[in-house]
Amino acid sequence: MIKDRIEVVQGDITKLKVDAIVNAANSSLLGGGGVDGAIHRAAGPKLLQECKEIVKNIGNCPTGEAVITSAGNMPAKFIIHAVGPVYRDGKQNEPELLTKAYWNSLRLAVENNIKTIAFPNISTGIYRYPKEDAAEIAVNTVIKFLKNNVPIEKVIFVCFDYENYSIYNAKWNRI
Repeated sequence: MIKDRIEVVQGDITKLKVDAIVNAANSSLLGGGGVDGAIHRAAGPKLLQECKEIVKNIGNCPTGEAVITSAGNMPAKFIIHAVGPVYRDGKQNEPELLTKAYWNSLRLAVENNIKTIAFPNISTGIYRYPKEDAAEIAVNTVIKFLKNNVPIEKVIFVCFDYENYSIYNAKWNRI
């Protein structure tokens, strides 16, 4: 049952012992504010080196796409860096790009035999995506993906603050 494979928690994504955490990255992959900065600080300098190598080889990561690295000093094994859209007005393909960021993260998880994956609230911080809309996209995309791809055993939505936690919990309880 899909509901058994999804969990919503409030906490610090950098502390989770899962196969992979998802980073709400910017296209440069070089760290920034919010969850991206916290993940880079927690992972240590090896992460920055891996990200620089990716950028050297393929260039910046486009919005909606994702790449994978090791997790450095964190308890997770991998970090999937997903670039969500900056929200403008909802008419610049933002919903499609946010959906792609989640979908491509899950696709990379399957390709790398990842069984447990934790997501932050992609694009809802400095990228200003409306939290309710972003949660709806996140939950619906994960449900749709899990219906087609059985190898992922657990998806955890990790909300740093209570506001996001209550929004995601309400969406998850509607499943």
